[in-house]
Amino acid sequence: MKTRTSRNDGGVTAVVPESAPPVVKRRRKPLTWDKVSFFAVFLGLPLAIYIVFVISPFAQAFYYSMTDWTGFSPNRNFIGLQNYGKIFADDIFMKALGNNILLVIFLPIITIILSLVLATLVTVGGSSKGQIKGLRNSSFYRVVSFFPYTIPAIAIGIMWGQIYDPSNGLLNGILTSLGLDQFKSYAWLGDKSTAMVVTMFVIVWGFVGFYMVLFVAGIKGIPAETFEAARIDGAGRFRTAVSITIPLIRDNIQTAYIYMGILALDAFVYMSALNPGGGPDNSTLVMAQQLFYTAFTKNQFGLASAMGVVLAITTLIFSGLVFLVNRLTGGSKDVSN
Repeated sequence: MKTRTSRNDGGVTAVVPESAPPVVKRRRKPLTWDKVSFFAVFLGLPLAIYIVFVISPFAQAFYYSMTDWTGFSPNRNFIGLQNYGKIFADDIFMKALGNNILLVIFLPIITIILSLVLATLVTVGGSSKGQIKGLRNSSFYRVVSFFPYTIPAIAIGIMWGQIYDPSNGLLNGILTSLGLDQFKSYAWLGDKSTAMVVTMFVIVWGFVGFYMVLFVAGIKGIPAETFEAARIDGAGRFRTAVSITIPLIRDNIQTAYIYMGILALDAFVYMSALNPGGGPDNSTLVMAQQLFYTAFTKNQFGLASAMGVVLAITTLIFSGLVFLVNRLTGGSKDVSN
């Protein structure tokens, strides 16, 4: 309680409680046309567009997944969750789901690690003496590494399909010229043991440059004094990367991991260009390929919609897990100080 000192006419001093200031209630300002129009344009309109073009198609697909719709007939009989029972009892779809899980485990990790290494080299990987800088001609390396991202995915798939060609492919030609005659007619995409590996290599090759540029932008935002202080303290390159670079660009890494994981859960274009039939023993088949085949070859749009719903839910679960792991490992804490 606050007090104040009071002195009467006889010179006696007393301490008396000070009365609390009156509570003033804030009056709500009336809604004006400017406020209403602002909320309508910047909140209502984007929300309406999101509902129409995102929520509504997903709800429609979920409804179709519970019907026996063929896609070319107005008749749609409601069959409940029978389509979901069919796809989870289908060995081919489960194989495709397993391939997607394999991709989502390895593709983001490999791509992000390579991108981080390259981004570190071209920004702070130069001389350990003097000014903090990247390797010599780092600008050239950025352009060269980013170039594959500018090529359409279908063109990349066709190009690498020719490189992997067992008869006249560039890869077998180079290996044969080096004396490795066992690769004279080796079918990289036709062998179950190598089809998935070489396909993942193509996807990594196409995206590592893009994420390198993303990480370069994040590293450029870190003050050079931070790296200089670490150098003075005797921290090596690896220690600096683990203790300074990665924590300070954690949000960039999380974003890259989510986008790369979403790509891994789709991967339709790359897989269709390199192995249209799903590869040997369906070793490269993904859910998107099986969905496309079910809808447009077998004319089972209801069943294909169920596959699409499973794919969407899997993507949401993956994104949620990334956010959860990032939060549990301290990603929400401020490490800038």
